Amino acid sequence: MSTRWLPVAAAVAVAAWGANQFTALATVYRVRTDWSALSLAAMFSVYLVGLVPGLLLGRPAADRYGRRRVVRGALVLSAAASAVLAVADESAVFAARAATGFAAGLVFLAGAAWLRELSGPSVPPAVSARRAVCATGAGFSGGALVSGVLAEWLPGPMVLPALAHALGCLLVLWATRRLPDTGPAAAPGSAASTTPSTAPARGPGSGPAPSTGTGTGTAPSPCPGQGPGQGDGHRAAVRHPRFRYVVLPASPAVLGSATVAYVVLPPLVADRVPGHAPLFGGLVAALTLATGVLAQPFAERLDDRGSARATLTAMATVIAGLLVGALAAERDSVALVLVAAVVLGTGYGLTLGAGLHEVERLPRTPSGPSGPSAASLYQSTTSSGFLTPLLLAGTAGHASYPALLTGMAAVGVLCLAVTAAHSRRHLPEPDLVAHLPRRTREDSCVASATTPPRSRRPWAE
Repeated sequence: MSTRWLPVAAAVAVAAWGANQFTALATVYRVRTDWSALSLAAMFSVYLVGLVPGLLLGRPAADRYGRRRVVRGALVLSAAASAVLAVADESAVFAARAATGFAAGLVFLAGAAWLRELSGPSVPPAVSARRAVCATGAGFSGGALVSGVLAEWLPGPMVLPALAHALGCLLVLWATRRLPDTGPAAAPGSAASTTPSTAPARGPGSGPAPSTGTGTGTAPSPCPGQGPGQGDGHRAAVRHPRFRYVVLPASPAVLGSATVAYVVLPPLVADRVPGHAPLFGGLVAALTLATGVLAQPFAERLDDRGSARATLTAMATVIAGLLVGALAAERDSVALVLVAAVVLGTGYGLTLGAGLHEVERLPRTPSGPSGPSAASLYQSTTSSGFLTPLLLAGTAGHASYPALLTGMAAVGVLCLAVTAAHSRRHLPEPDLVAHLPRRTREDSCVASATTPPRSRRPWAE
């Protein structure tokens, strides 16, 4: 059995590690610097400035230049960003966070595609997708935990965690140095273009055959009545009422729920864990993200083509988590923060999975092998949740955190009402859905994202 995919999984994991190491470092910055809470929240959110372009450019770049070149180049950028982060200067942290986001976006898409193609033709796409999902989840949760442990018990808490990640990137670069390239950019006659392992196997119900990624495969079949290249790859999906009234109202809750759990809540009870705040922050982040991964398969079970049942359940879970978080802030309770992390993590996983299932069914023109998928567009819309800590920090001078979190829950109720009103409306035609090309799940591993490990649907992503 081929194990060539393992170094690529490590690349995806180390990119996610870099993306989430700031969770524990932010606690150290609060204690050891005079940076304001608003500045720290902005440092966290500036990651979005790099992530969205990375997500949108990851697939086209991987198709044009090859998976290997894009992933390894992004790892170099991620290592350099962590080296800059170790300087622990305010402007350096801002630059490092943006560069880390861009590198992560590239690796999440190009790396998942590379992993799938190196897994071999005998491995179903769902299995290779689960591998990418597990690698991403392990990097996100493990990165926060490792950074918290290093900052808690070793010297140089503002420097050593960042340098440890840079070293991890260099080790993965060494591990991937001899892996063959895959994708349309692979040179004719190379291992990538001559080895059949780059063509993904298809499981039952996987839809029309996707491109093999070698430049010689069959392109996805277009929707009925649509030819390749007609219109934008996701303009039809974005303009569909189902996207505006069901998908879009829930999209900020995906990462908004996660960031509230592990960015906003831990500092509010830091006085209850004196001397252990970095470790506590890392543990809350790991708990939130691990719960999200475990919750995602339930989105598949709740999914219903005739309603928005999965999305409504997910939004209700997020609202409940925000109310628990408000109560935790009101009572200054460490235990309630942990409960809120579990509930919000569950909401994160459910909203992510439910939204991806909805996006998959929307009618759209194929974006072609070099265009970003509808899934990557959805990931970009969910990334707005990264602004939540900045929004709360900017308004904290006008209201208490319990009041702000309760207000967020009230806004969530309004969004839930909009989604509920359109739950059974604007459904894509069944015959159109049945003929939609299914993009393989190389887009399903985002940030942090992740998709249901059991799902046969595309993401990441």
